[in-house]
This record gives sequence, C-alpha cells and structure tokens, in this order.
Amino acid sequence: MAAVIGDEMVERVAPGPGRRPTAGLRRRPVWRWVILLVVGAFFIIPLVAAVRFTGFSSFPAVFHQDGFSAAFELSVKLAAITTAATLVLMLPTVVYVHLRLPRLRRLMEGITILPIVIPPVVLIIGVLQVAPGFLKATPYLLALEYVVLAMPFAYRAFDAGLRALDLQTLVEASQSLGAGWGTTLWRVLLPNLRSALLSATVLTVALVLGEFTMASLDLYQTFPVWIVNFDQTSGPISVAASLLALVVTWIFLLAISMIGGRRSRRAGGAEVSLFSVGRRPMAR
Repeated sequence: MAAVIGDEMVERVAPGPGRRPTAGLRRRPVWRWVILLVVGAFFIIPLVAAVRFTGFSSFPAVFHQDGFSAAFELSVKLAAITTAATLVLMLPTVVYVHLRLPRLRRLMEGITILPIVIPPVVLIIGVLQVAPGFLKATPYLLALEYVVLAMPFAYRAFDAGLRALDLQTLVEASQSLGAGWGTTLWRVLLPNLRSALLSATVLTVALVLGEFTMASLDLYQTFPVWIVNFDQTSGPISVAASLLALVVTWIFLLAISMIGGRRSRRAGGAEVSLFSVGRRPMAR
C-alpha cells in the first residue's frame, strides 16, 4: 500500500513468505525525482535545441567535409598515446610515493594540481620555448602536453585506489613469495586497481577529445579545432559536428567502462591470489 505523508511518498512493506513483518515505512523522497528531472532537462534541452537548429540532414554531410577524417584520426591517435603515457608514468610514481615517501603525499597533491591552476596558454608557450626541434614538428609534443594536463586527474584516481588497499601488506606478501617489483605491480597491484585504472583512462580520453587551446596554439588541427574553424563557414554543419563529437566521446567512454567492467567480473572482483605471483606455488 502507498500513502503520501507531507511531501514524501512512502510505501508500506507487506510481509511475505519467510519475511518478518515490518511496521516501518520504506520512504521514497519526491525531491530526488525532482532533482533528477531538473538535471536531465538541463542537459537534454540544449541538445534538442541544437538538433532542431542543425537538422538531421546536416549529420551525413559532416563526414564529407574537408579535413574531417584527418582531424578525427589525429584526435583518436593523441588520445591513445596520451592515455598510455599517462598510465605508464603515473601508476609507478603514485605507488612509489605511497610506499617509500608517504610524507610527500601533500606535496605531490600540490604539484599535480598545478596544470589546473596554470592557464593552458602559459603552459603551451613555455613548452614551445624549451621543446627540442624534432618534437615541434610532430604531434607527439602535443601528446606530452596532454600528459601534463591529465596528471591531476590520473594522480587522484590512483591515489584514491591505493588508499583503499592495504598496500604495504600486499607488496610484502608478494615479495616474500619471490616476486620482483615488475611482477608485483603487474600481477598484484594492477588487478586490485582496476577501478582506479578505468577512472584515469576515462578522464584522460575525455580530456584529449575535448581540448582546444593547446592544439590551436600548437598549430595542429584536432577535431575540436576543426569544429571551431569550420564554424566560420557553416553554422549548422559545425553544430552537427559538435553533437557528433559528443556522441563519439560518450561511445568511447561507454566502451571503456564496459570493457573494464567485464574484466573485473571475470577476475572475480578486486581480489587476486598471491599464490600466483611467486616463481613457485606455495606448498599447502
């Protein structure tokens, strides 16, 4: 039975077979639905307005515009390179700080927040002044710049994941079974940091696919730069390209989340057996 008390909807829980009767009420606050509807309208209304402005006929035309395929391919390549470099650099660094330099956590938090505090214009100008010539002629310089921008998000994702683990015990148990640092990191810590790894990957990919300032100042036409440049000639096509970029980003993030979720379920959650990290299995 359902009843309304004040401004909240409540439902009486009837006793079933094998279930104790409860005299309490299961509350379903109405304000949660109100907040959900307001937030949904805040995101959906601009998208609907953009679709009405551009028209459905503009979406197929985006793929036939000059420079679309090259700009999109460059953005995807930069996202892959940046994500790989960020994970390879940040994960061992955060693990080492947690194990050997725990007093420097506050300092590391302050250092890693600098790319958010310092404007991207200042960062790119400084990088262009000191970068070697062979890097300036390749998009790899832009990928390294994106690694710096992604550092605050990746560091905090790994830091939160390591705080949830008994890191010292896991490392000592792994080393007592004969595993080296590489094996410990790959076969013990990494399976227990799947959620943190997934969060860092999602944040990095979203950052690269939406960054405009550094790419434009570095004179590379990534997908966001192409959209802004094309806006000067055709407004509907530019809006359609922006919507496609949003949809493509959602698809990438959803695919990453699904892949990470399936691997976590196959691994049986976040647990990993320490008997498999040593050179020889322990005798029972």
